[in-house]
Amino acid sequence: MSADRIALSGLTAVGHHGVFDHERRDGQEFSVDLVLHLDLRPAGSSDELTRTVHYGEVAEAVHEEIVGPPVDLIEALAERIAARLLREQALLEAVEVTVHKPHAPIEVAFRDVAVTVLRGRS
Repeated sequence: MSADRIALSGLTAVGHHGVFDHERRDGQEFSVDLVLHLDLRPAGSSDELTRTVHYGEVAEAVHEEIVGPPVDLIEALAERIAARLLREQALLEAVEVTVHKPHAPIEVAFRDVAVTVLRGRS
């Protein structure tokens, strides 16, 4: 895996993920951070967008997954996002996806709940 990376943080949208009926009905804010691993030398030396990942397209894909069909677990949402990005972005070697659920239905004070997956090409 290349040491080069592109990071996107705070991609936020309202989704309807969760195990409780009120989460599915009312929705809540989810936020995603990404680290995209790829060789950036071709883009750096050529200054051509086609030699790197178009992070605008990546952001749109993540947004579509957050607002898309609900899942019970944020682990499943992270897996879905990682699989889609690896499928759609041929230059990606690996992707790290962190899904934040800051309004999770937890009865004690907390700031955030997040899961992170790191997935690469087989």
